[in-house]
Amino acid sequence: MAEKKKQKVWGRWVVLAAIVVGVYLFFVAKVPYIMPAVFLPAETVFHVGNFPITNTLIALFFVDIIVLLIAFGVKRAVASGKQVLSGMANAVEALVDLLYGMSEGTMGKWAKSIFPWFVSIMLLVLVANWMELLPGVETIGLIEPHGEHLEYVAKPVGPVTGIFKPEGGEHGDVAFVPFLRVVSSDLNFTLAIAIVAVIMIQVFGIRSQGMAYFTKFWNTKTMFSKPIFGVIDFGVGILEIVSEFSKVLSFAFRLFGNIFAGSVLLFVIGSLVPVFAQSIFYLLEFFVGAIQAFVFGLLAITFMSQATQGHGGEHHDEAHA
Repeated sequence: MAEKKKQKVWGRWVVLAAIVVGVYLFFVAKVPYIMPAVFLPAETVFHVGNFPITNTLIALFFVDIIVLLIAFGVKRAVASGKQVLSGMANAVEALVDLLYGMSEGTMGKWAKSIFPWFVSIMLLVLVANWMELLPGVETIGLIEPHGEHLEYVAKPVGPVTGIFKPEGGEHGDVAFVPFLRVVSSDLNFTLAIAIVAVIMIQVFGIRSQGMAYFTKFWNTKTMFSKPIFGVIDFGVGILEIVSEFSKVLSFAFRLFGNIFAGSVLLFVIGSLVPVFAQSIFYLLEFFVGAIQAFVFGLLAITFMSQATQGHGGEHHDEAHA
């Protein structure tokens, strides 16, 4: 008990020292710095041939590595034959059991096929979202003199903030390009995940109902036998097509908007009060990142489960067990 108490006290002194150093550098030493700039598109860090490598693409590589390490770590722990897992493997096992118990009723008999997509999508998005909380992300990078993003460089905000101003520059002649940027704040990433999710919705629909699944979108069976209701059914099918495309936009922009807004919030708070204030909002972003990952995965499996069910009051058996 005494050792644990000593460790807690040591951690408090580290946090206090960091605050004191930050206050000294900003208010006393007045170290010049570049205010964070808000970019909607991802910034290019370097090129491989003619292919641009952006900071969000680099972040995606790290996210993939982390997810793969977690997966292989859990596999190794399970293969060891231990009755009770420990550490990260135990946490992942508890999370998977919780998610499966919550979603099993939604997925029905397709649970074993759909659930791996739920876990994979959620874990990938979760790690991507939480990268925003790591030190150095969006704060360490390149300073470009007369950079191509110069027109986006933020001007001073508030009475106590400023921007690094070299001689001859009215608002600064430099632009800051971070090495890492949260990949969820790049619409390319969220759109790609959304497209994969919607494609798998169609795949599960076809697996469960066969070619009859497409009558959901093109229903002309009663067009002539029941003219009024046939036209209504045909119109509903057209709306279903529009609905499938709207799912892509809904998935992509919901995740992108929330994470991008969170990054901007941390930028603004850090610009107004550079010392300690951001820490208050880190817990908020922690929960926002987790909730958005869960909602993204839950909506994906909900739509997949709905696609396996018959429409128009008809339910079809599985095409493939």
